[in-house]
Amino acid sequence: MSRPAVRPTGVERTFGQDEVIVTKTDRAGRMTYVNDVFCRVSVYPETEMLGQPHNMIRHPDMPRAVFKLLWDTVGAGSEIFAFVVNLAADGAHYWVLAHVTPTLDARGAVVGYHSNRRVPGREAVAAVEELYRELCAVEARAGSANEAAAAGYDALLARLDQAGQTYDEFVWSLIGEAA
Repeated sequence: MSRPAVRPTGVERTFGQDEVIVTKTDRAGRMTYVNDVFCRVSVYPETEMLGQPHNMIRHPDMPRAVFKLLWDTVGAGSEIFAFVVNLAADGAHYWVLAHVTPTLDARGAVVGYHSNRRVPGREAVAAVEELYRELCAVEARAGSANEAAAAGYDALLARLDQAGQTYDEFVWSLIGEAA
């Protein structure tokens, strides 16, 4: 039996500063491992997540552009740090600072992905929310999901170029402010 679509409630959830959410996926983004912190925070049992696409927890306020950047980066074999807002099974949302890395086989080919996620600082979340609202507005004016991702991605790159930063530099500047 499948669950009905989850709608955001506006309730924010968090987890401990000393806790880490861990997931692993295959190349298609289907979850192959989830830890207990992820299950608790997302309010999904492990049995409902394994084999499902990781985007089952995608919050509608999360720009497609950031996921395009994330998947392009890890698909090319590089790591990325990204701020992400997720949607729990009960409609609550939670922010994470995700560190996503490709999992490589003995020949160096990407066979999956591993993500560790920690609680981000409140100042960083406030800065990211502003950027993500702008990107979501750009994406909302586009047509299909692919067009939205492309339009948001172009807007993201333009914003970063204007600031003289890469996305990594943007993320690290926010992490540095919170440290």
